[in-house]
Amino acid sequence: MSNALKPQPKLRKASAATRFLRWCVVLLLLATAAWFGWVYRQIEATANIDNAQPADAIAVFGAAEYAGRPSPVLHARLDKAVSLYQRDIAPVIVTLGGGGDKDSGKTEGGVGRDYLLANGIPFDHIIAETYSIDTEQQVQRLAAIAAQLHFRHIVVVSDGTHLFRIALLCRRAGLDVYTSPRAPLGHIDDLDAAERMTHEMLSYTALRLDLHISWLHRWLEGKNG
Repeated sequence: MSNALKPQPKLRKASAATRFLRWCVVLLLLATAAWFGWVYRQIEATANIDNAQPADAIAVFGAAEYAGRPSPVLHARLDKAVSLYQRDIAPVIVTLGGGGDKDSGKTEGGVGRDYLLANGIPFDHIIAETYSIDTEQQVQRLAAIAAQLHFRHIVVVSDGTHLFRIALLCRRAGLDVYTSPRAPLGHIDDLDAAERMTHEMLSYTALRLDLHISWLHRWLEGKNG
């Protein structure tokens, strides 16, 4: 056999390396798909179950406010908190969320407090947290309030898709929480629903990987609020 027809060692090595790399890519894609499939199922399961039960407080996670009025999302979260309070689930409601430079001094927590007052919740049964700027900070502030007031169990209220990530953040902060999703807001188109789910899947993954991308969370949550 002439040298021209003999297999070349370098070509054989290159071919083996290429096949190995392809298998690695395939395995990585399969693992990624499996991970996001699991996260999707967990988010959906948490979103569809109301775990509210007697606790020391109800915490309402902030969403956008417009010139002192709650956005539809925040409105629905606050209505859920009022309903839980009226069922004697807990004697205190904590409203969470600060404001930005464009909010003219208004905050999500403050607007939430005003809404609760207008709906018959006594002033001394409301705690307004008005400094946090994203979900992670809201959990940190809630943990500080819980430690100060000796809250052992808290019902957390937010969008259904938001609660799976909130639950993980709360566990990490040492909080024992029960998740309670707000009521749906009519029809949500498929694109908006996909965007919200994608946001939560990526945010939860970043959280599990300890990636600190709060700026992205703030931007996305601002869009979804």
